Amino acid sequence: MNAWPSHPLIYEINTWVWLRELAQKHRQALTLATVPEAEWEAIAALGFDAVWLMGVWERSPAGIAIAMRNKGLIDDFRRALPDFAAPDNVGSPYCVRRYVVDRQLGGPAGLAIARSRLGERGLRLILDFVPNHVAPDHPWVSTHPEYFVKGNADDATNHPASFIEAEGAVFACGRDPFFPAWPDVLQLDAFAPGLRQAVFETLAEIAAQCDGIRCDMAMLMLNAVFERTWESRASAKPADDYWQALIPAIKEKHREFKFIAETYWDLEWELTQQGFDYCYDKKLYDRLEHGDAESVRMHLLADSAYQQKMLRFIENHDEPRAAAVFSPRKERAAALATLTLPGAKLLHEGQFEGRKLRLPVFLGRRPAEPVDHDLAAFYARLLKAIDRDVFHLGQWRLCERNGWPDNQSCQGILAWCWVHGDERYLIIVNYQPQTAQAKISVPWDELRGKEWRLKDQLSDQSYDRNGSEMRYVGLYVDLLPWQCHLFELRAL
Repeated sequence: MNAWPSHPLIYEINTWVWLRELAQKHRQALTLATVPEAEWEAIAALGFDAVWLMGVWERSPAGIAIAMRNKGLIDDFRRALPDFAAPDNVGSPYCVRRYVVDRQLGGPAGLAIARSRLGERGLRLILDFVPNHVAPDHPWVSTHPEYFVKGNADDATNHPASFIEAEGAVFACGRDPFFPAWPDVLQLDAFAPGLRQAVFETLAEIAAQCDGIRCDMAMLMLNAVFERTWESRASAKPADDYWQALIPAIKEKHREFKFIAETYWDLEWELTQQGFDYCYDKKLYDRLEHGDAESVRMHLLADSAYQQKMLRFIENHDEPRAAAVFSPRKERAAALATLTLPGAKLLHEGQFEGRKLRLPVFLGRRPAEPVDHDLAAFYARLLKAIDRDVFHLGQWRLCERNGWPDNQSCQGILAWCWVHGDERYLIIVNYQPQTAQAKISVPWDELRGKEWRLKDQLSDQSYDRNGSEMRYVGLYVDLLPWQCHLFELRAL
């Protein structure tokens, strides 16, 4: 397979739920080995570069048992699935018992077949890795207890939500320093001698089965973060940072293998410096949801090296469904914006159809929801429009937009452009609930002295404009609330 594109488009699938619904659709039991060819074809036709099969690793019976005793989780399950029954809890995909593909999904052989089917269509495979913690019944608990953060009998008695007794010892539950512990997982000691070699061996096994990994809560393993979180309970801090030690070692054997970090707390740049290819752009998501156009524009003024390392999204399994938090017109504007920015882009299965229910990751079944056919048609058209080399391999540039002394509505407008060879595209978004006017400066000298046709790929409307005017005066636009243009530019 060729090298990854500079700006890949990734499709996240909740593997367990997806296979269950495909089995119902095709009226036969299915695993990753037996997914009908038409289903892979349908995904490939959307123009993706990679598929993230979320949650393929072996689920933990111990984790399931703990979850079934957690009233808060059970209430959450019933909110999502009113007819919830115990078999619906298939276990958290982030409570990993072993990094072996769950036999219910087809085991390692099934995954190998699925990867082959994707590869035949030019699609790469991304899987999960959870560096911070493992399930209570992970083999390391008995074979290598020294890999874990420990507690004592008093901890188990006084803080039962944060410490677990297993194999005759007391282990700390995994946690984020700003939230209560996760009760179904045990905390790995990022500083423990021997752990990094064991993790390297695990990652090497994973890298032989896929083309990249999404690393859950990757920032928790940074030396500075881990030291602050666990203080005296951690082993002595090593000289090298966790990811600095691991990522180059894996890439030495798998040069094209990609590392994607789920990260927060403004640690994206640090993680990219330690070797990550892409980091979640949660800040952009928050600004698209809660901020205004100017806050989005200010975010996009960051250095291009930073922009190209970001993973953009308006939905994933950790966030609310986009259709539940954005109005219909705002979602379309946000989707166009994220999918035409540099870096990686992520779309979530169910996003196109307008699903509104955020499903707890423990559940292997979800309720039916009506399809928003207008939204599905919009995404189909948008994905077709961006399925071009220019958006995967091209050069991106933010455009200036200007108004007038008595009309500053231009501050609600976002604009940028792409070029690759003879392909030129201009994206303009009125990201506000009011009409807006602006002059967009299109930064290409080659526009001068020619007439250009601007064809909107979202509406099929065309406009003929003078290139010198677009270059030096600016392209005049007058947009309704949340209105967008995705212009292809061709010289006449």
